[in-house]
Amino acid sequence: MTTYISLLRGINMGGHNKIAMAELRDFVSALGFADVRTVLQSGNIVFRSRTRAPSSLEKLFEAETTKRFGIDTRVMVRSAAEWEKIVADNPFRDEAKNDPGHLAVVFLKDKPARKNLDALQACITRGEYFHAAGRELYAVYPDGFAGSKFTLPVIDRKLETRGTARNWNTVLKLARLAEI
Repeated sequence: MTTYISLLRGINMGGHNKIAMAELRDFVSALGFADVRTVLQSGNIVFRSRTRAPSSLEKLFEAETTKRFGIDTRVMVRSAAEWEKIVADNPFRDEAKNDPGHLAVVFLKDKPARKNLDALQACITRGEYFHAAGRELYAVYPDGFAGSKFTLPVIDRKLETRGTARNWNTVLKLARLAEI
């Protein structure tokens, strides 16, 4: 069996799209997945499954979340091996060590085109900086997330794909839970 990490976008944010984590664990278990665990209250799930393509798991979770909870959300899934590479490939090691709360990874549905990354770079106004690696975008917010114009909707629009972000502390919590 393979361990996967699933990230639901926009769950329990600002009182919207509320799902209790116990209910989410029961839901994922009922879909036939094993060793289901959640981290925090924002739709982070670690589970085990017979080998399947992460893209097929994303489609399944998106459809079933809409059916079960009436929530239209995007879901990003990575295998534990992919997650291990994401952690290992972090280009911002000093930021991860010294200020992990201001480092985020945006998990994208698709790898962005170079022209779209250039367009995203032009949106930065408060000293944020980023590095793209495949379907991940590592982003540093030196002045914090609040008040930044470098938001997930801007990133989605400029990169012409959808994503969900987790700060570095959460990325590491999920790595530990996945036993990486």
